[in-house]
Amino acid sequence: MCAQKKLNVLELFAGVGGFRFGLEKAAPNLYKTKWSNQWEPSKKQQDAFDCYNKHFPDSINMNEDISKIPNETFKKMDIDMIVGGFPCQDYSVARSLSGQLGIAGKKGVLFWEIIRVLENSNPKFVFLENVDRLLKSPAKQRGRDFGIMLSAMNSLGYTVEWRVINAAEYGQAQKRRRVFILAYKNDEAFATKYIKKNNEDMIYFDSLFAKEFPVENFPNKNRVLEGELSEDIVSVSDSFSATFYNSGIMKNGLYTTIDTIPKLETPITLKEILQDEKDVDEKYYLDDEAVSKFKYLRGPKKIHRTSADGHEYVFAEGGMSETDDLNKPGRTMLTSEGSKNRSTHLIKINNRYRILTPIECEKLNGFPPDWTKGMSERMRYFCMGNALVTGIVERIGKSLSREIKDIDL
Repeated sequence: MCAQKKLNVLELFAGVGGFRFGLEKAAPNLYKTKWSNQWEPSKKQQDAFDCYNKHFPDSINMNEDISKIPNETFKKMDIDMIVGGFPCQDYSVARSLSGQLGIAGKKGVLFWEIIRVLENSNPKFVFLENVDRLLKSPAKQRGRDFGIMLSAMNSLGYTVEWRVINAAEYGQAQKRRRVFILAYKNDEAFATKYIKKNNEDMIYFDSLFAKEFPVENFPNKNRVLEGELSEDIVSVSDSFSATFYNSGIMKNGLYTTIDTIPKLETPITLKEILQDEKDVDEKYYLDDEAVSKFKYLRGPKKIHRTSADGHEYVFAEGGMSETDDLNKPGRTMLTSEGSKNRSTHLIKINNRYRILTPIECEKLNGFPPDWTKGMSERMRYFCMGNALVTGIVERIGKSLSREIKDIDL
């Protein structure tokens, strides 16, 4: 790779820096995060921003409501790549009442801020992450939201690839399923490598995702679909509905989606990420009362309840194992990790029960120990419940660096 080749990166919804950490581990001379924005609404203490700013003081790190950052700010940035994990929201759009202002997304929906940034900076690449239910939302019009996203990206001249990746299926320490989205400009040299390739071949063999995260060369249960998106994004919002599987590609409004089967890699186990017990503070161990509470929460139950309007019903919940298996990867970590909650990891070592420490939660996501040190323990758990698995970002970053090795950017 030419020494002077680099991609200037803007990281949006940056959290504690998972994208940047992963990309810079992948290719520190290629990815140069020059700007970031992280802002938590309705909170005086901006813990995630403070963490990011502490680790990455060399970039311009903004702590602002993105909707209030003017277009001119983004126009002045020489952005090659935008990255970010954004909330799954209602992406529907409508025509303005005057008919002169084009379409308008719902106020406060952060995806439309990403589109605004793209319109004003025209980056070569876009690399995004979201929960996998994005592909199926909303429940009453399945696939509409993702269809709107694809339509919006298509209107700006991007090809879009996506893949739902369970991190543990590709060698990581956590069973965390997320959809990763890579978009690239149709008029850039990178796209010419793929523009004439068959979509199915790309999904199985030739795309960045296929090369880095191999799948079987046949679909699960023959689930292969093709479709076309209307050029009218309002029409997509009003009436589009489709099934989007865990892998897919969209070029010039035409999409192919396949339910692919991952070629499994051996994951990192919980046992491998645990701290030495002599380094674990006594406060993480549970007394008999707390153990009983966890056993109840994790056990099967049927509870008679009455709704606000007087309707009686039975709330039923299946049981789960008493403790988490140390010989398996961790379950999906939620923002409630560390509390007395059914979703909190509970482990048993030397006949004693305890929860995971903040350091162990950081390691579940591939961060170095004490990455979030300095904020309250509650927020350390919360931030890791919100974070992505950095090892997946690192692998995508490495794959992209190989793909552009011989391309003139």
